[in-house]
Amino acid sequence: MSISVIKPGMQSSFQDLGRTGHQHIGMPVAGAMDARSHRLANLLVGNDHDAASLEITLTGPTLKFNKACCIAICGADLSAMLNTEPLVLNRPLIIRPGDEISFGARKSGTRCYLAVHGGFDIPLVLGSQSTFIRSGIGGFQGRALKRGDEIGLVRTLANKNLEALAMDLWAIRVYLPAPVAQAVRSTVRIITSAQWFDFTEASRDAFVEETFRISPESERMGYRLQGPHISLSKPRQMISEAATFGTIQVPAGGAPIILMADRQTTGGYPKIAYVATVDLPLLAQMGPGDKFKFEIIPLEQAQELDRLRIQAFDALKIALAPIRSCLLAH
Repeated sequence: MSISVIKPGMQSSFQDLGRTGHQHIGMPVAGAMDARSHRLANLLVGNDHDAASLEITLTGPTLKFNKACCIAICGADLSAMLNTEPLVLNRPLIIRPGDEISFGARKSGTRCYLAVHGGFDIPLVLGSQSTFIRSGIGGFQGRALKRGDEIGLVRTLANKNLEALAMDLWAIRVYLPAPVAQAVRSTVRIITSAQWFDFTEASRDAFVEETFRISPESERMGYRLQGPHISLSKPRQMISEAATFGTIQVPAGGAPIILMADRQTTGGYPKIAYVATVDLPLLAQMGPGDKFKFEIIPLEQAQELDRLRIQAFDALKIALAPIRSCLLAH
């Protein structure tokens, strides 16, 4: 095998863009929490954006590489190290046989993504390599990594001319346009739901004027929020509706829950709003204890921001084509 897991980290699991097209049979989408960082890491190693990357949460693993390959790490700064030297984020890097990657203290963000040229040799389950731990499917044996795991790579590099390849890759300019660069903001943009006016005026005002904190009871399925109590104008019964990444539900207790990547397929709690798709990566890089406020934007603005993001990634893929050419030629 090509990678040996020396230490597994807190929760390191393989994720792609999710298991789409199966929610009607109750199968959650899962996928990368921060799709922006996942996509970027794949582009930097010459992959298509839907190849699986290793999602690393807070406390990273220690990985020993037994074959030469090209990697990139994007997202949170968790003090990644290549052997004894700090590892540069957001760049394609050549790994030699025997190299080790490890992680230290969290400097910023919550999740980073490690992609490797050619992808990881893990099976497809319902068209996706994403790990859904609750059902024990996908990824590597349906679970987070454990000490002693051996992970295969689809493509490795020949050991000859690695130094020249590393220099060629380093010479390629990597410029991240604004819609692709990692955002640092204290507000999360939302679109109000059809049930917005079912909540009291005081609750609606508090929802956008006061600060929320992410509860320790938060993970890939959803973020529970601590903050103002959110109440309906009057009790109501709801038929369960489809749940999406970024849906903000309000249970009877009045503490909102933002549904995340491992969300259930349907939900019956009233929904006060939805997180704009463009801000889901920002939210995914937050963790327990982090604070933020909500900002309402029109649906048309959310759609335009998403269009600009997609356009920027398309342009970046073209700009980074020399990386793919270098690696395929080796």
